[in-house]
Amino acid sequence: MASSPDRRTLIAETTLDLIARDGLRALTHRAVDRALALPDGSCSYYFRTRGALLDAAVHRLAERSRDAFEHSGLTRPPTPVDVDAAARAVATTLDRDLAHRRRDLLVRYALATDPAIGAEQRAGLAAALFSRAAARDLVAACGADDADSAAADLVSLAEGLTVDRLLGARSLEGLAAGTAASVAQLARPIAVYLRGLAGGDGTGRARTMRS
Repeated sequence: MASSPDRRTLIAETTLDLIARDGLRALTHRAVDRALALPDGSCSYYFRTRGALLDAAVHRLAERSRDAFEHSGLTRPPTPVDVDAAARAVATTLDRDLAHRRRDLLVRYALATDPAIGAEQRAGLAAALFSRAAARDLVAACGADDADSAAADLVSLAEGLTVDRLLGARSLEGLAAGTAASVAQLARPIAVYLRGLAGGDGTGRARTMRS
């Protein structure tokens, strides 16, 4: 039998699968037990309430996002920054999410807009995909005068690009994630934004950074 932490992770992953496939209303402890071929009551042993099960799913999304970010190359941006290279790095991270984490993206947006989700879970979902702290490091390296505001704007830009490719007009263009064209499309508006922070020269030297 799997250890408790492994079983908890498996249940959280299955919860995400069920929500992506059938929607939040179909999520029950029994549905998870059946999906995992477990005896009735197994899921409720680890997560006694439906709210606890949803909490586990939200935490799993955040955990997967942290793991993906650790391999993104964005954790320690150099100073000064090559804006085009930084934009490609951010775009590559978004593209990987679109290519390999489509389920996570769909579940996150589905949960975030569901009226049954509580305020605490909604707050967890809001921070589960993009890191404002990492964005702050990047925009500061690019020369942003107000790194906190600039980081929030960069996260908003990343959110918009992602949802547009996932569900918006860009999703109708047939641009496949995991391709050079996909990365290039995502990188263009990010580069424009970062270059504006850098004063237009793309080096991150044009403005004096504030502490």
